[in-house]
Amino acid sequence: MLAQLQALPAGLNGAKRLAADAGYFSKDNVAACEAAGIEPLIAVKRDQHHPHWSERFHEPPELAPATTPVARMTNRLKTGAGRAAYALRKQTVEPVFGIIKSVMGFRQFLTRGLANV
Repeated sequence: MLAQLQALPAGLNGAKRLAADAGYFSKDNVAACEAAGIEPLIAVKRDQHHPHWSERFHEPPELAPATTPVARMTNRLKTGAGRAAYALRKQTVEPVFGIIKSVMGFRQFLTRGLANV
């Protein structure tokens, strides 16, 4: 995906941040994002749904500069700004198309022939 982003025309290939779910997490993916100058926000594991209220307002301590890319990303995801940026993943339109296609039965047409459709 990073190679495809770089192949886009100038002005469209300037991704600054990449948010992805835990299925895309690997040390290599995090390192590749940082090498490309893209801030990775990839979930490491599934988080607890209802953490204690004090954890929502807690900022993690600053990391030493010589930490691994995964440690930097994990720390970034625990900050308020990191959580807010990762939450933007939930604003995609793909679930809407999935609901239309699946729940409302738009996976097939009820008429035969292209002219009738």
